[in-house]
Amino acid sequence: HLGDCPICMLPLPLDLKKSTTMACCSKLICYGCDYANEIREAEGKLQHKCAFCREPTPTKEEADKYQKKRIEANDPYAIYRKGAEQYKKGDYYGAFEYYTKAAELGDIVAHFELSHMYGDGDGVEKDTGKEIYHRELAAIGGHPTARYNLGCHEWKNRNPERAVKHWFIAAAQGRDESIELLLAMYKDGVLVIKDILAAALREHQAAVDA
Repeated sequence: HLGDCPICMLPLPLDLKKSTTMACCSKLICYGCDYANEIREAEGKLQHKCAFCREPTPTKEEADKYQKKRIEANDPYAIYRKGAEQYKKGDYYGAFEYYTKAAELGDIVAHFELSHMYGDGDGVEKDTGKEIYHRELAAIGGHPTARYNLGCHEWKNRNPERAVKHWFIAAAQGRDESIELLLAMYKDGVLVIKDILAAALREHQAAVDA
């Protein structure tokens, strides 16, 4: 996960669609806390303010200034976000610089993005070794897609046992494609036994419901 929500202290999901970034303080908070703040403001007819720092919604110029301050303070998530912005603009070199810095500070999504850049050759020379290196660090940090991709890599390299282990972990983290693969392998009688599949299904459901 992406650490804990700074308000409720529950783990933030890797799916960024289930959380929101505060433009004023660059804090990533869960949708539950954001929604609770909106309800509180609506009921009290209050001005909209950040659920974390209680500052009013900044203008774009103010938000850019706040982001710059967070980057200068070595906030890994703020640095990752700046990298994502540069990548979207087509500035792969700038994105690579920000992603690298964020990854050095421990941001697992930045590691995941770097694995893609090395794999696709976006702004850097293709390097399979570095692609796998960053993918492994992202997977170790709990990134389900990175873990799933490691399973695919092992399968292509004819290491089915290792592939199944990666897919089991990815399934336990909520990756749907992993469960689908394990189900298909069980039906075909390939490596996956009933107890392993049952455990994977339980873990996957728990992750989805979290």
